[in-house]
Amino acid sequence: MSYENILLEKKNSIAYVTINRPKVLNALNSAVMEELRAAFHEIKKDASVRVVILSGAGEKSFVAGADIAELSKHDAVKGKEFTHRGQSVLNLIENLGKPVIACINGFALGGGCELALACTIRLASENAKLGQPEVKLGIIPGYGGSQRLPRLVGKGLAMQLVLSGEMISAQEAYRIGLVNEVTAPADLIPRAEAIAQKIIANAPLAVQYAMEAVNKGMEMPLAEGLYLEATLFAVCCTTEDKKEGTTAFLEKRQAQFKGK
Repeated sequence: MSYENILLEKKNSIAYVTINRPKVLNALNSAVMEELRAAFHEIKKDASVRVVILSGAGEKSFVAGADIAELSKHDAVKGKEFTHRGQSVLNLIENLGKPVIACINGFALGGGCELALACTIRLASENAKLGQPEVKLGIIPGYGGSQRLPRLVGKGLAMQLVLSGEMISAQEAYRIGLVNEVTAPADLIPRAEAIAQKIIANAPLAVQYAMEAVNKGMEMPLAEGLYLEATLFAVCCTTEDKKEGTTAFLEKRQAQFKGK
């Protein structure tokens, strides 16, 4: 399908998804969210895509937040529908089965920070600013920020960010574990591509099951998480890729994985 608010490009086994509303700092509205849903469903079905790089158009903003004009019109019923729809899109991204690397170029506030939180890996440019300022508008995070943020950085730091609504720098986000790395703006996409190529070199099903083990295991007691890991390990042992990977290692050659 054609997209009006985002860009989708595929090359070298990478899908590049760019939120393309630079005049409003790539703010999220309902149209953007539905296009993201459609794009990620398309990516999920496309076996040629192994990794996704998600960014915002321009150098000022990844996503500056929700569309406040749209948000201001919500009553309780519309607000609940709004959050459920947004959460479902971010759940799709988090559980895509393919790694999604967020390239945070500039502001990642409110829904933008929550979008980054749903990604597998987060890289930030030196000029990035991150935060959950919803309380300044009389609301709370609605796209998973109150749940994913404490799971990532811990309860105390998450409480401070959510209750103060303050923005933090890329360097502070790195210090607390909110982002994986900080790069110069010009190096942001190349660094994401370098990580993507390392992932692409590995067995597709192993990558998928490893992500599932981590994502689902985080919500389980340790004993249940270990059982899930053992189950997914066993499934890996039935794949052609496992046979190819172990054989290639023993034969001292590069493995040729097929995702089977």
